Amino acid sequence: MIPESKQPLLIVENLKVWFPVGSSLKSIILRNPRNFIRAVDGVSFNLMRGEILGIIGESGAGKSTLGLTIAGVYKPTSGKVLFEGFNVHAADKKTAMYLRRRIQMIFQDPFESLPPHMTVYEIVKEGIDVHKLAKSNDMKKKMVMDVLEAVGLPADRYMYKYPHQLSGGERQRVSIASAIVLKPKLIIADEPVTMLDASLRGSLLQLMVNLSHLYEISYIFIMHDLALTRYIANRMAVMYLGQLFELGKTEELISMPLHPYTKALLSVAPLKKDYRKERIVLKGEIPSPINIPKGCRFHPRCPYPFDNCSKIQPELFDVKTNHYVRCLMYENFKQ
Repeated sequence: MIPESKQPLLIVENLKVWFPVGSSLKSIILRNPRNFIRAVDGVSFNLMRGEILGIIGESGAGKSTLGLTIAGVYKPTSGKVLFEGFNVHAADKKTAMYLRRRIQMIFQDPFESLPPHMTVYEIVKEGIDVHKLAKSNDMKKKMVMDVLEAVGLPADRYMYKYPHQLSGGERQRVSIASAIVLKPKLIIADEPVTMLDASLRGSLLQLMVNLSHLYEISYIFIMHDLALTRYIANRMAVMYLGQLFELGKTEELISMPLHPYTKALLSVAPLKKDYRKERIVLKGEIPSPINIPKGCRFHPRCPYPFDNCSKIQPELFDVKTNHYVRCLMYENFKQ
């Protein structure tokens, strides 16, 4: 038997999430094929226990939809999400409740996600009540106080404040506390520092990384900022128009990027000079996920296209040891 520590915590298998688009009367009469927004379109990866994975890409890449589907909010069109061996989208009631506690999300805007009529104490305690994690009020209070201290909010000063009385950074710390108190094994953080001042972003991300060691938590960080992601993630995945285009260890992916899209993102990221290459300006905007280009979906914007790129859709394959890329340029280097 493989030890639990060597087994993936999370397995995502060929995940697709397509949202139907309303058809016009003319399309219905002519019986035209129905259109879909292919937000996630064949994503596969594993996440180990204690690992931090950063998923980066432009807006419209499908990153948030992927995160919400892993958390069980969206149901996949096809494919599987397995967490600790349980199918997230085919679990019985008891298992589903367990999974809701073990997989937590932290959102971009804490002001929108925190109930304005509840105190910090009530917000953090709510999950304890829902999942029946404490038998007495004293136990609940201690759990809330301990987790507030862990996220840098002294309980005696913050427990009875309301969200509008807090700064953006403090509100996000309350969101983190609400997740941590449930003792999750996976936290999906969707742009958790985008709404904060630049001076606060690094310290909050460092707090989350420290908490991952303290509470043995794995993370999936959904980010735009490649430079910040570099400092917190063990591995990085580059996503474009519903697919993973590159996946590998963070330092290897940054120092030796393979996909032209990754190279373009790196060329404009505020990294050290050692990693900076010539600036690559991509043509146009990311295409609509309704009308996806044939062949490689990046070829209309690619700086280095060749004939087959508009005809053949490449698979994600391993070209080094656990360094994956989706590009015809590397077909001869498949492992």
